[in-house]
Amino acid sequence: MSEQHTYRVIVRGTWDGLTEEARERLLAEASEHGMTSMRFTEEGSLSYEPSPLKHFSMRYVVVSDAADGDEMAGALAEDRAETALKGLGYGFRDLKSTVTDLDTMKINRKPASRR
Repeated sequence: MSEQHTYRVIVRGTWDGLTEEARERLLAEASEHGMTSMRFTEEGSLSYEPSPLKHFSMRYVVVSDAADGDEMAGALAEDRAETALKGLGYGFRDLKSTVTDLDTMKINRKPASRR
């Protein structure tokens, strides 16, 4: 069995071709999708600013084969985002992802203070 890594992926995009109904729904739900809603989850968390209603981001946790690397984790997250946004009836374009491999991330710990 191949080694699995856990990735945090931020998928960013631009709203495009929103229907009036979709625009109204996004504006009405904007308070639920602000800075405090930003969490990395398997199903993804959507965040955006209502004014101007232009860009959005979705945060995902992706577990995949380490051999497939960051590129595959980004592709999986973008696919999840596309499926979720289409399911909600939101038009979008220009999906781009930023991937962090949590299993290879270096953690800089501060040395314990001497007393």
